[in-house]
Amino acid sequence: MGNSSRRMTIKKVPRKGGHKTGMNGSGSGRSALNSKKTAARARGKNRSRQSSIILPDGYRPSENEPFMNERHRIYFRNKLVAWKEEIVRQNRETLHILVEDSAQHADLADRATSETDRALELRARDRQRKLIAKIDAALARIEEGTYGFCEETGEPIGLKRLDARPIATLSLEAQERHERREKVFRED
Repeated sequence: MGNSSRRMTIKKVPRKGGHKTGMNGSGSGRSALNSKKTAARARGKNRSRQSSIILPDGYRPSENEPFMNERHRIYFRNKLVAWKEEIVRQNRETLHILVEDSAQHADLADRATSETDRALELRARDRQRKLIAKIDAALARIEEGTYGFCEETGEPIGLKRLDARPIATLSLEAQERHERREKVFRED
């Protein structure tokens, strides 16, 4: 208490390596991913511009090419956009059919069947709405330069996995670990 004219200044000291650490001082599990993100952003600073690369018909990404090069990104962007457009088209058709088929049925069994079909269709469309959100997130990752890298480990997700499931965010090994943990918690 004595001298009130003194001021204390708190200076933030950067951590070793520049990465955030957890409560126990260990490095974050995402530090590898963060360095991949930084490197990817540096490679493609202005990715929002449309590329002048045109993919040949029947092009498939190859393991012989550098991972997530411009051709790979264009291929997956096109695949995701086409998938999204197909889902939106199906949703419009469903909505149109549901509006047209809203007639009252005289028979209770017909009405029950119609309501069950309608509920199933709406549930399927709700799942597709959630899928559109995942597709949008994948498209955003392509623009950020982080698409194709595991969110957990930062390692590349295999091209075959991405081709089969373009919205994948985890490598096959990380996904298997995630599912094993999920199964253990479900059994408790």
